Amino acid sequence: MEYKDYYQTLGVAKTASEDEIKKAYRKLVRKYHPDVSKEADAQRKTQDINEAYGVLGDADKRAAYDELGRGQHYRAGQPFRPPPDWGRDVGGQPGRPGAAGFGDSDFFSDLFANFGGGRRRPQAPQKGEDHHASITIDLADSYTGATRAIGLMVAERDAQDRIVTRERNLSVNIPAGVTAGQQLRLAGQGQPGGAGPGDLYLEIQFRPHPRYRVDGRDVYQTVPVAPWELALGGEIDVTTPSGKVHVTVPAGSQSGRKLRLRGRGIPGKQAGDLYLLLEVVLPPATTEQAKQLYQTMARELAFNPRAGG
Repeated sequence: MEYKDYYQTLGVAKTASEDEIKKAYRKLVRKYHPDVSKEADAQRKTQDINEAYGVLGDADKRAAYDELGRGQHYRAGQPFRPPPDWGRDVGGQPGRPGAAGFGDSDFFSDLFANFGGGRRRPQAPQKGEDHHASITIDLADSYTGATRAIGLMVAERDAQDRIVTRERNLSVNIPAGVTAGQQLRLAGQGQPGGAGPGDLYLEIQFRPHPRYRVDGRDVYQTVPVAPWELALGGEIDVTTPSGKVHVTVPAGSQSGRKLRLRGRGIPGKQAGDLYLLLEVVLPPATTEQAKQLYQTMARELAFNPRAGG
């Protein structure tokens, strides 16, 4: 059996506070959750992270784990076997392999199989741990709201009391006005517990789009325009995340000009704005007629964009 450094797994110091351990756990769960992670071994990493938090997130188990390593210099991956009857003299509750409900590794099983000596009064039932994941939506969903189906990998015990993972499908209502980084709380969809299940928190992420950029509730959209639309001005139709709008391009505009449409950003108590960034697109000179037009323009306008530079 190999020793596991749970502090190393969560990326925290051995002096880390309870809050620091919890934050590190939540961050890693969001990163490696099999439903959203592209890592090849995301499921194994998630199990290791849950196992580590199952020990370090429990005050008694963490104290026992620290007591085991006190004065020793165990390293992750090196051969290890706990001392005889270890765990009966460090407090805690009697247990069984995998009793924390997070892991079922040989290290965890051997370490906590005899944890506790029955000297402590039973604790009151605890609420299950909260789960954290992310959900990716289109920007348009934040304007209108939407319903999306997601699949989550959850750990549970089978009939043989082994930890197994299964996929759980949920239908999620996305309310209008959500922003990137916002968390949706699904009550009772977290880890089961004696005092009821925890909650599931879904962090909103927007699917990348070649023309949209989001900053809070403000949206920046690149709009391709022809050279004459910039030079002469005119009316153009633009398809935005909230639908088609009619926009006036001022004559004499330059590529990169920004047009502000108030309240056309992500809706909310105080809606954001939509900024249209004009980007000139030149017609290709692929025909003789097109080439002649460009030659005439060069000759007649005698324009040098680098003059004075």
